[in-house]
Amino acid sequence: MKILYTNFHAGDGGGHTTYLASLARALSPRHQLFMAAPADSRVLRVVRQERIAEPVEIAFSSGLPTLAGQWADLRTLRRLVVTQGIDIVHANGARDHRVAMEAVAGLSRRPKLVFTKHNSKPSNTLGNAVRARWGTDRVIAVSAHTRQMLLDSPYRHCPIDVVRNGVDLQRFAPVDPSEGAALRARWTTDPEALVLVSNAGTDDHKGWIDLARAIATLPAPIRSKVHMAVAGRDPDPQLVAEVARLGVAAQVHFAGLLEDIRPFVASGDAGFVLSWDIETISFACREMMAMGKPVMVSDYAGLPENITHGEDGWIVPVRNVAAIAAQVEALYALRSTLPSVGQAARARAEREFGLETFSRLTEASYAAVLGDPSSAVA
Repeated sequence: MKILYTNFHAGDGGGHTTYLASLARALSPRHQLFMAAPADSRVLRVVRQERIAEPVEIAFSSGLPTLAGQWADLRTLRRLVVTQGIDIVHANGARDHRVAMEAVAGLSRRPKLVFTKHNSKPSNTLGNAVRARWGTDRVIAVSAHTRQMLLDSPYRHCPIDVVRNGVDLQRFAPVDPSEGAALRARWTTDPEALVLVSNAGTDDHKGWIDLARAIATLPAPIRSKVHMAVAGRDPDPQLVAEVARLGVAAQVHFAGLLEDIRPFVASGDAGFVLSWDIETISFACREMMAMGKPVMVSDYAGLPENITHGEDGWIVPVRNVAAIAAQVEALYALRSTLPSVGQAARARAEREFGLETFSRLTEASYAAVLGDPSSAVA
């Protein structure tokens, strides 16, 4: 197959970049891939470095001031689709989905349009209705929760496949604790400390501030021994100021943007993803579990689909600081058992989170949209 991926995100791109790079790595040996994204996007940098897709610089801009550029981008995409004989255009956001729909409109040989829903934002808008009717042949939902959202939207008339995000189980694998020792020493040198880490990012909706609030409520003998570290861009200064007011600034650590998050994950005893908006299933959660770290998640969107409570992680009520604090206190009391819970997390990752499963189910979705009657997404 000839597959064109589109992604409107400039810069880092977060989970979209992880999703697209993972798919490209898995599928490039078997298919011819093209990646359309803004010139400064990380996903283009990755595909160039790894030679896993042909990069196509498309700004995916919007608004009247960029109208000339938008027309140029449309012509570029349309020319690529025609000259290369693209079979599938796989869109990953509202903006690039719209541009892809417009670029192929009226073609005598129109490629099939596949759309992946990556967030928990409502899809009941006029724009979504238009794209669902004229710009979508099949939809991929990254969690069962996402599928239900789509069934309550104009996309309910499209075939919908659930394909949960996959991670590279060889890259994200348990490592010796010494790999994270230097970073852990930045957080604490207390041998009795509990260190909770998250590579889900510092955006407000990721819920890390709720964990800081929970730590502030812990009984005094425990409070100073619980640390949390978050990797990502500089957080909201107002939330950083709140951390200081809570009196836990010495226990809340920001690691910054990391090219390789594995030593960071290794520095912790367990992970956390406490999102309350936008999230679907979380690459970060699955990466930490693959590295043998049990993860505490909120009961938001598809996050609970990663966890069996008490077996390979823990599920807490979203934004419930008291419940989060109670779970953290329980983890502190049981911290010597966390490695065994982490082994269960790794075992689950091996069963369910691998790139082979992810890519196979995505390929099945592609085959189905192209009319292969033998294809089916389980």
